[in-house]
Amino acid sequence: MQIYDFDTVILGGGPAGLSAAIYASRGAVSTALIDVSMFGGQPSNYLELENYPGFPIVGGYDLMEKFEEHADKFGVQKFPMQEIETIDLISNPKIIATKEAEFRAKTIIIATGAQPMKLGVPGEKEFVGRGVSYCAVCDGAFYKDKVVAVVGGGNAAVEEAMYLTKFASKVYLIHRRDALRADKIVQERAFKNEKIEFVWDTVVKEIKGTEVVTTAVLENVKTKGLSELPIDGIFPYIGMVPNIEQFSGQVEQDARGFIVADETMKTSVDGVFAVGDVRTTPLRQVITAAADGAVGAVYAVKYLEALKDIPQKV
Repeated sequence: MQIYDFDTVILGGGPAGLSAAIYASRGAVSTALIDVSMFGGQPSNYLELENYPGFPIVGGYDLMEKFEEHADKFGVQKFPMQEIETIDLISNPKIIATKEAEFRAKTIIIATGAQPMKLGVPGEKEFVGRGVSYCAVCDGAFYKDKVVAVVGGGNAAVEEAMYLTKFASKVYLIHRRDALRADKIVQERAFKNEKIEFVWDTVVKEIKGTEVVTTAVLENVKTKGLSELPIDGIFPYIGMVPNIEQFSGQVEQDARGFIVADETMKTSVDGVFAVGDVRTTPLRQVITAAADGAVGAVYAVKYLEALKDIPQKV
């Protein structure tokens, strides 16, 4: 097995991880960037972004490609498509073992992000890929002239519902409350879209079908009444959960599992920093993830500099 030694290893190649890689490399420390898939993270699946400064409208994949090109400029060593087996954040050095190699590092920057929360209802797991999807950009074209539902009331849900109207004949937006949580400008666009029908005060209780999804069983949270909604597909956007499975419990986490970090992105473990969507934060956007990455990397470099001043044991 190949063994690599680095000053810092960054886990995750989305906007937070790529930003951290840029700043760490500029701090003149040896830097590795590891991801279980290709680099770019969730934004690579976004058709367009219109809230990243300097880019009034930019494709998500295009923006992340620029991030990666910037990291390449500073010689970041990249290891995509790594099947990670174990992560030890406590040891010194910290160790990440994949099927191909072992990575040892004095500091770790966790930028593993988050993934869509599941509805947790009967039929959801069974129909993934057969009518249940968590990515409208990835799968929207499969629903041309069909009827779909989006579950949620935040920016992601509303924006994805509008995107799906490019293909679907009708889009139901199901929300457990009587008002959306999305930004006002996003709400206004959705309310003007004639293809979107809002289903208020409602939750999904079950997803039914044969070979593919045919029906969503709905419950009105106020009346407790049940109804069935004929649909061809359903897209849950009800929140995010952190990608922390392989190192959960090694650092302090909040009640939902997100990593607790201070303003310098330092976690409860010396030499371990958490940046982007994986940490407890009031806002999860590309710009905040990138900012987190910069802060975390700067303080990881400071940590490494402090280590040099500590007398070594003989």
